Amino acid sequence: MSSLTAFINADAYPPEVIAATTFVVGAVTTLGGRSIYKRFFRRIQNTDWVTPGMVANKRWVKGVVTSVGDADNFRLYHTPAFGWRGPLRFRRVPTTSKELKDQTIHIRIAGVDAPEASHFGREAQPYSAEALAWLRQKILGKRVHCQLLRRDQYGRTVAYVALPQRLIPSTRLSKKRNLALEMLRAGWATTYQQYGAEHGSIGKAEFLRIEAEAKIARVGQWKSGIKGESPAEYKRRQAASEAMVKGARSFFTRASTT
Repeated sequence: MSSLTAFINADAYPPEVIAATTFVVGAVTTLGGRSIYKRFFRRIQNTDWVTPGMVANKRWVKGVVTSVGDADNFRLYHTPAFGWRGPLRFRRVPTTSKELKDQTIHIRIAGVDAPEASHFGREAQPYSAEALAWLRQKILGKRVHCQLLRRDQYGRTVAYVALPQRLIPSTRLSKKRNLALEMLRAGWATTYQQYGAEHGSIGKAEFLRIEAEAKIARVGQWKSGIKGESPAEYKRRQAASEAMVKGARSFFTRASTT
C-alpha cells in the first residue's frame, strides 16, 4: 500500500476515489520528473537537438569547448547538471574525433565578426590566423556558458558566450565576462552590424565603443592601422567577385553553343 493510500482514511473515501487520486498524483510526479530531467539533466547532443522552445526561452547551457574551427565560432560539448568534474565525477567529456562526432553544438558567437580564414578557395583575411590562435588560447578545452538565441543560415546556433569567473561560476552575462567583448577589447573582432545582429542588454553602442577603444590602442588587427577591410566588406567583395566569374562563365558557355 502506498504512503498516500495509507494516509487517506479508507472509511471516508470510496476505493475508486482513492485509486484515482493515487493515479493522478503518480502521473503528476512522473511528468514533473521528466520535465526536470529534460530541463536540467538531459544532454543536448548537437545543434539538431536545440529546440525552438530553448531558443524562444533564451536558455543558458554550459559545456566544454572541444574545438575552435574559426575565429568567431566553436564546438561545445554540453555538460548538464553535475558529475563532470571534482571528487564526485562519474561522467567525462570525450576527447577523440570519433567520440565527438555528432555530439557537439556548433556555436556562433553573437555580436561580433572576426577576420575570415581561407574557405572554399577564398583567400584569408589579414590577421585571421592570429585571431583564431587568440580564441583557441582563450576557450579551447575550457568551460563556458552559452545563451542560445537562434539558428543562423549555416545551421549554427547563435549564442551569447560568457566566461565563468574563477571562484564562483555564473550564467549571468556581464561586460567583464562576455566573450564577444573580450574579442573586441583584444582587437580580434569587429561589431556585427548586419541583419539579425544580437547585442543583448549590453547594446550595440557598447560593442562599438569597445571596438573604438581597441582601434585607438592599436591592439590586435588594428596594430597596423584601422583602414583594413572588415569581415562584412570582405564577404560582400568575395560574393560579388564569385557572381561575376559565374556570370562570365555562363555567358561564354552560351556563346560557344550558338
